[in-house]
Amino acid sequence: MTATAEDLYPTRGVHEVSVPRQDPVVWSGPDAPGPIGTAELESYDRNGFLTVDQLLGPYEVARYRAELDRLIADPAVRADERSVIEPKSQDVRSVFEVHRISEVFAALVRDPRVVGRARQILGSDVYVHQSRINVKPGFGASGFYWHSDFETWHAEDGLPRMRTVSVSIALTENHDTNGGLMIMPGSHRTFLGCAGETPRDNYKQSLRMQDAGTPSDKALTGFAEEHGIKLFTGPAGSATWFDCNCMHGSGDNITPFPRSNVFIVFNSVENTAVEPFAAPVRRPEFIGARDFTPVM
Repeated sequence: MTATAEDLYPTRGVHEVSVPRQDPVVWSGPDAPGPIGTAELESYDRNGFLTVDQLLGPYEVARYRAELDRLIADPAVRADERSVIEPKSQDVRSVFEVHRISEVFAALVRDPRVVGRARQILGSDVYVHQSRINVKPGFGASGFYWHSDFETWHAEDGLPRMRTVSVSIALTENHDTNGGLMIMPGSHRTFLGCAGETPRDNYKQSLRMQDAGTPSDKALTGFAEEHGIKLFTGPAGSATWFDCNCMHGSGDNITPFPRSNVFIVFNSVENTAVEPFAAPVRRPEFIGARDFTPVM
């Protein structure tokens, strides 16, 4: 890939635009080796997501949850630019690049149950485009508004094609009331190019409250009417894999019950980032990686 790669997915222009997906969803053949069965791959291709009810056992959940708690309690981590702080409560909302600052989470990235599914879906070796822990403590932690991750990664990080998959692994129980992940099934088949230019250093604002790259109410209404909305619930240790172009979001958590997860984004080594397609500068590497070393 080069910086002059054709832009198949125009965005951040004067008008909002809708473009049919130009890329496969599953890049490997039906007989490709991996932990995902044929029926599950077909469902992922159709809906844009895959759930695993118990990816991690109770002991593993306790280990990763303890590491999350250690990181967010560390003053040095809190002061690091990789940490995002809730504007109202001043609690830690997210910590990025956790696979680089924690060997515990680095081991999770290399776990065959995790990276094996990414390789199978993307049909190649993969590297980590982004990793983070998300913390949604009770009583008012804010949500993430509707968006397509690929729209941002394409516009601001320079990912050329839709050959990227995310996994959200629950470290606390996901109730139907504590701000869980919502996806519009099948929305990954259409790219929605958002209106409006990208401000310089937009990431500083967007990680707290997204503005640039936000779909219009009209477009979201149309997507929801066509695809519906799926809310994901499940115990700690469950996981949801979803395509980079799924329209998704989550609500505020006003319950007493916290919701925390670890989020890992795998990109194909055949889809490495070029220059941003619709932003004045690249985002920092702790948000959009420029080290394309495959996960081994």
